[in-house]
Amino acid sequence: MCTLCAARAFDVREPLMTVHHAPATLRADAVIFDMDGTIVDSTEVVERMWSAVAERHGLDLDGILEYSHGRQSRDTFTRFLPAGADIDAAVAAHELAELAVTDGTVEIPGARALMDSLVGARHAVVTSAPRELARVRIEAAGLRVPEVMVAAEEMPVGKPDPAGYLLAAELLGVDPARCVVFEDADAGLRAAVASGATTVVVGGLQADVTAGLARVQDLRGVTASVDAETGEILLQL
Repeated sequence: MCTLCAARAFDVREPLMTVHHAPATLRADAVIFDMDGTIVDSTEVVERMWSAVAERHGLDLDGILEYSHGRQSRDTFTRFLPAGADIDAAVAAHELAELAVTDGTVEIPGARALMDSLVGARHAVVTSAPRELARVRIEAAGLRVPEVMVAAEEMPVGKPDPAGYLLAAELLGVDPARCVVFEDADAGLRAAVASGATTVVVGGLQADVTAGLARVQDLRGVTASVDAETGEILLQL
């Protein structure tokens, strides 16, 4: 079964398998990063944007922020706007507004050094944000946009479905099981684990999915070296 077919067959309601705690040294053929909360901190911008949505539509901001992290904006609008609302118009207006605001967007500590160490190695970003917004935020944080990036437009189904991570592995030409994924959000972590990748939690999230996973508070202590002959990546957490 192709990777995208497998992604479409995934049922997010099924319980996740137990994930064993990863060692401090990881070997992989590719490294894949989520964006917001993993390599880019755009919390200030995101909260400002969703606050405007909540005020405009009379919605619960805390509920929106809890649900939206790691998910596509369309999924959030679909969940919270009342029946009959113009979802397409709401999504388009929201995404256009996001493009215009970059103040307060910074790198997660250590992201630039880690990504720079992976130049020439197989790596990618998988994000629930639209491609142009992802590019704007990555550059606003002073980071390099990787050659391979899977954004909302390329995902047949958003996180927590593993489609995005499976597609990234396919584009990189590697087995998903030979990838290390760095993620911070519940939906993204479920997607990464379901893809078969070794998954590392970035930050302090405590949830069922994080049990047994390797964890780093940020990326400052993560180093990568690349075998010049095989392309294998050695990660030290």
